[in-house]
Amino acid sequence: MGKMNVNLCGIELDNPVIPASGTFGFGYEFAELYDINCLGTFSFKGTTKESRFGNPTPRIAECSGGMINSVGLQNPGVEKVIDTELVKLSKCFSKKVMANVSGFSLDEYAYTSSKLDACDQVGWIEVNISCPNVHGGGMSFGTSPSAAAEVTKTVKAVTTKPVIIKLSPNVTDIAQIAKACEDAGADGISLINTLLGMRIDLKTKRPVIHNKMGGFSGPAILPVALRMVYQVYEAVKIPVVGMGGISSARDVIEMMLAGATAVEVGAANLVNPYACKQIIEDLPECMAEYGISGLSEIIGGAH
Repeated sequence: MGKMNVNLCGIELDNPVIPASGTFGFGYEFAELYDINCLGTFSFKGTTKESRFGNPTPRIAECSGGMINSVGLQNPGVEKVIDTELVKLSKCFSKKVMANVSGFSLDEYAYTSSKLDACDQVGWIEVNISCPNVHGGGMSFGTSPSAAAEVTKTVKAVTTKPVIIKLSPNVTDIAQIAKACEDAGADGISLINTLLGMRIDLKTKRPVIHNKMGGFSGPAILPVALRMVYQVYEAVKIPVVGMGGISSARDVIEMMLAGATAVEVGAANLVNPYACKQIIEDLPECMAEYGISGLSEIIGGAH
C-alpha cells in the first residue's frame, strides 16, 4: 500500500484529507457516525471573539453543481469554544485540530488567535480573511495584499503555532495576495474559500438568500480552485492547503498535483457525512491505479 502521510507546516498527518471549516462542526457530531481519528485532521467551525447568531434565514440555496450558503459565522464565541466544544472534542479525537479564526478587526483576530494558541489540542491556526458572508470586515481583509499582510503580521505576533491564511477567490490576482501573506510571515496558505453567488426565486422574483448573495461551493468550483492552487504554488514556497469542490480520491490527487500539500473537503460533507472517510478509504486504490507510491511525492507534480 502506498504511503499517504504528508507533513503540514512541521506536523505529520496520516493522510492529507481535512474536513473544511463550517462543514464539520466541532468534530464530535461526526464522531457519532464514525471514528474521526481516520482523518488527517479537520478545521473546526469558524470562531470569533464574541458569539454570533449568524445571518438571517433563509441562508441556504441549492444550485446545479453545488450550493450557496450565507450562514454568517454562527458560533458560540472563542471562550465557549475552548471551555465546551474542545472539551467534548478531546473525548473522541486524539490528533491536533486546526482552529479556524475570523474577525472584524485586527484586535479581534489577535484576541481570538492568542486564546486558541494556548490550547494544546490546536495544531494550526487557519485565519479566515475570505468569508463573503459577513459585514464590517470578512472578505475585505482578503482582497488587498496589504490588508492580508497586516492580518498575517497581527496573528503571527500573538501565536507560536503555524499560521495558515485562508484566501478568497473573489480577487483579480490571488498569487499576489498569497505572496504578501508569505512575506508577512505566514506558514501556509489555504484556498479557495467560496465564490460569491446568488439565486433568484422565480415565484417571488426575489433573491432566495436573505442577504441576497452567499458563498457558492460544491463540485462546480473545482476547476477554479485547481487553477488558483496551481498559481499560488508557483508564487510561494510555503505549503498550500487546497480546497474547493473536492468530493473523491481522484480530486484529492488532482489537487495535490496542482500544488496542495493537504486537501480540505467542504460541501461534500453536507451531502454525505461519510464523504471524508470514503475518500480516505478510496485513496490507496486510486494511488495504485496511477502508480503513486507516496502522496508526498506528487505535491506540485503537474508543474
